Amino acid sequence: MSGTLNKVMLIGHLGDEVKMHYFEGGGCVGRFPLATNETYVSKQTNERVTNTEWHNIVVRNKAAEICEKYLSKGDRIYVEGRLKTRKWQDDSGNERYSTEIQCTDFTFLTTKKESEGQASNKMEPKKSIDNQQMANEPIGEEDDDLPF
Repeated sequence: MSGTLNKVMLIGHLGDEVKMHYFEGGGCVGRFPLATNETYVSKQTNERVTNTEWHNIVVRNKAAEICEKYLSKGDRIYVEGRLKTRKWQDDSGNERYSTEIQCTDFTFLTTKKESEGQASNKMEPKKSIDNQQMANEPIGEEDDDLPF
């Protein structure tokens, strides 16, 4: 294989609100932390252990504005992108490095409001339709243009 690949796919929860930075030319950048969890059972203690990894997500321009508008802390999101390491100087003049995920695609999975709504829906009995009811209802019009 002669090519290389720099691709990251994450599903996690926002650790904070999207922080926006706007530029003079009209562009913008949104940044937010994303938490992913790894859960396993420890063989020594036989207890459930959860490790949380934090990722710095960077979204640009229109995508950043969409994230700012619709996402809030605690929301679940799928993020796709690539790793990028930035070099910068801190206040003391020391060189520092930050690794970020430059987001190229994302999908909102749940919002905080939806999660709260699901919790209240569990209290209400769910309505179900049995197979007999479905068999008695017409499926569609008989005179459609389908060839089969």
